[in-house]
Amino acid sequence: MSWQLSLINSGLRYLVKPQLKREHNPQRSRRLFEWFAGRFAKPPPYSVLSHSSSGSWVSCGRPTPRRVILYLHGGGYFAGSPRTHSAMVARLCKLTRTRAYLPTYRLAPENPLSAGLDDAKAAFARLQGLGYKAEDIILCGDSAGGGLALRLLAALSSQNITPAAVVLMSPWTDLTLSGATLAENAKSDVIFPPDRSEFLRDLVLGAGDATVPEVSPLFADFPNAPPVFLQWSSSEILSSDSQRMTARLHEFGVPVTEDIWPNMPHVWPLFDGYLPEARCALQRMADFINSVAPTKSDS
Repeated sequence: MSWQLSLINSGLRYLVKPQLKREHNPQRSRRLFEWFAGRFAKPPPYSVLSHSSSGSWVSCGRPTPRRVILYLHGGGYFAGSPRTHSAMVARLCKLTRTRAYLPTYRLAPENPLSAGLDDAKAAFARLQGLGYKAEDIILCGDSAGGGLALRLLAALSSQNITPAAVVLMSPWTDLTLSGATLAENAKSDVIFPPDRSEFLRDLVLGAGDATVPEVSPLFADFPNAPPVFLQWSSSEILSSDSQRMTARLHEFGVPVTEDIWPNMPHVWPLFDGYLPEARCALQRMADFINSVAPTKSDS
């Protein structure tokens, strides 16, 4: 464990986790996330970030033309935006020589959970309209965005549409909150207080059914799915969401590369530029993308 990780874990445990336990205002949480990302997220040199109301295009260096990352940001379905994640994604773009599109999708509680899935589908269709084939598109996402990526993947799989690959960081896959590590990792998780899980679930789902595949991808079917890279921390409360998601994908013959780290905060690659483990984690994602979804110039 690096000294930077020890310092960040302590700050998260004693400053952020208590704040999240007290917070009941999703709009205020949203503003704090944007403030933090705007002041501390560091895109690599020569990054190009183009923001609009519909989303952000991100690149770094000279991307190869016929491959694109569709990145769905995390934030519990109620916070986060393309801007909060564009610096980290720019690093991934540099490591893969790939351009990325981060769509703006509608958030709870102002919108139903289904609205985000509709927006993710529209983003995939937009990339196709720009000339990218399904096999040119790499689905990526973290936390709730990872869950959204899997919900999108299930919808595409049902139509026999297969993207190039899927890369996920600590996805939220089970809104029934039945994962064992919600309790087992209550102390080891440095960010999330597990007793707020039901509040968050009810905030984003309302009176909806958490057991349906369109909400919890853990219960979805994945025929025709491409290789998946799944990265998570064994000490976070969502650890069992990834463990069970891996098993679910294996039921459909999907090859899954598991990348499990100890003692890491939730979605630690967001700390790229401060945490050496973040850069290493992003490099592992990039190596996977470059191995399973080579561009024409790579092959």
